[in-house]
Amino acid sequence: MTEENFIPSETYKNIENGEVNAKCSSNIALVKYWGKYDLQLPANPSISYTLTESFTETSIQFQKSDTFSVKVYLEDQIQENFAAKIHTYFLSIKKYLPFIDQYSYSIHTKNSFPHSSGIASSASGFGALALCLMNMSELLGEKNSEQFRLRKASFLARLGSGSACRSIYKGLAIWGKSSNIPSTSDLYAIPFPYEIAPIFKEIQDTILLVHEGSKQVSSSVGHNLMKGHPYASTRFQEANKNLSEVCDLIQSGDWEQFGKIVEHEALTLHAMMMTSTPPYILIKPNTLAIIDKIWKFRHDSNAQLYFTLDAGANIHLLYPEREKGLITSFIKNDLIKYTENGNLILDRVLF
Repeated sequence: MTEENFIPSETYKNIENGEVNAKCSSNIALVKYWGKYDLQLPANPSISYTLTESFTETSIQFQKSDTFSVKVYLEDQIQENFAAKIHTYFLSIKKYLPFIDQYSYSIHTKNSFPHSSGIASSASGFGALALCLMNMSELLGEKNSEQFRLRKASFLARLGSGSACRSIYKGLAIWGKSSNIPSTSDLYAIPFPYEIAPIFKEIQDTILLVHEGSKQVSSSVGHNLMKGHPYASTRFQEANKNLSEVCDLIQSGDWEQFGKIVEHEALTLHAMMMTSTPPYILIKPNTLAIIDKIWKFRHDSNAQLYFTLDAGANIHLLYPEREKGLITSFIKNDLIKYTENGNLILDRVLF
């Protein structure tokens, strides 16, 4: 499928005003995408889990207008910087939604988790926005199958935030062309195309909020620093290899080997940041303290607890539901003190 497939052929209805709504969860990458080319195309494929409790809710009120304009409210506070970004984004997707500049928009959005703290708020944010726009397009007359609707939403979300394309789907999603996995594409994400072993359908994700403020370096800047990075080509090769292995492990049910690769992917992501030019560090001292505690706990208890990190200091603890009691006690007794204000999110995978 090419970009041309997402250009509609329908004649749109003349609707003066209306409102559309959507909810989209964040996702946590297991094999990381880091580095891109052209218009939000990934330098390597990635796979993620879509969460349940970490989500964005968005509503768009639209009014027919000779003057195209966008207002954005985050938690009921007007956001002029976001509005400028969304204004540019809307114009960039006019080819795929020809009506987009014929209306004025009032966008209200809210997150269930701290914004810009490394929990992929841009992913759930642009995912919700893309789903709203698909709802609007269909209200105006575009006709799609459910599969194509989600694929186009993923395509549109990607143009706003790369990882957002994976948030469109529940469960596991893969984004990026892989020669070993059928139907994968750099243009949009697809749902995991294989059978999933039972243990991977019950994953718990407790997010320890080590740092709730904005990141010092945005993900967009971080991706750009991969251009000319001395280890970039090796990293991209490794990600392709790890993706194939993780897909096999999810089918076979090998949780331990899966956890080892996921942890390695998280640490590699931050190693690429620390070896960029200029270098930067997003993890905090308490992030490292938690990792050390996890490794010791796993060694002593044989608990099936592993971690991953996104582009930030917060830690995602991944474990099967069957070990929830043991690991909840460990979090309460040993890890919660390392979080900012004792805050965490009790999450799980959304299927």
